[in-house]
Amino acid sequence: MLGWFTKHRRAGSSGRVGAPSVPLVLYSRPACHLCDVMKEQLAGAHLPLAWHLVERNIDDDPALVERFGESIPVLEIGGRVAFKGRLEAGGLERKFRRLAEAWLANADPGGGTGA
Repeated sequence: MLGWFTKHRRAGSSGRVGAPSVPLVLYSRPACHLCDVMKEQLAGAHLPLAWHLVERNIDDDPALVERFGESIPVLEIGGRVAFKGRLEAGGLERKFRRLAEAWLANADPGGGTGA
């Protein structure tokens, strides 16, 4: 349904020219209502920096099934878990800003990959 969103990119209004986009990873599985709700909330989010989302189906990886089990969706921002189960709309921008700034501070200036 939201397959287009898997690698969707959003440009933020940070004014950082050439800054890498912050990686968001959504751990989910098919037929997960809360996962769909979180994807919709992210699609409508107005975050202050550029970001990109990668959706990971935990059922494709036994290690992810063991790690998360039924505790999905899980959203990572810059490699750190930010939300489990439900996205707190009021806290999204605050957590995104804090975790994105930490990720950008450690990003490889040549490749834009987080440390």
